[in-house]
Amino acid sequence: MRTNEETLSANKSAVMRFNKEVIERGDEGAFRDLMAPSFVNRTAPPGAPNGCDGMLHTFNRVLRPALPDLLVEIHEQIAEGDKVTTRKTIHGTHRGELLGIPATNKRIAIDVIDIVRLENGRYVEHWGVNTLPAVLASLRDVR
Repeated sequence: MRTNEETLSANKSAVMRFNKEVIERGDEGAFRDLMAPSFVNRTAPPGAPNGCDGMLHTFNRVLRPALPDLLVEIHEQIAEGDKVTTRKTIHGTHRGELLGIPATNKRIAIDVIDIVRLENGRYVEHWGVNTLPAVLASLRDVR
């Protein structure tokens, strides 16, 4: 039986793994390992799928093609109960189309704060806020 401290540490490690292996590298095997089949993204954009496939699509079909040198910088993580909150920045060079905006070759940084609820080391719920709308506005201004 894990102690509370061990569970908190394991949950933070799972979130770190998700950020490095899934978001940065696009590892779909790691994605499947880390996602519960019942996963729900509570802050999916209106009209977008809020399950596992919608989350994978965001990273592997939207962000990574637009930012092929994508890196995730973790600033801090806080774990409490079954949730992990992460403050991070997604960095990359805009070399491909991003939500309808052609490549600008501009370096961008998307600041993110997200909360993930985990069960048995797997994502079951996600809430997040980010600066993507401001980044998109700045890219439109470049053209």
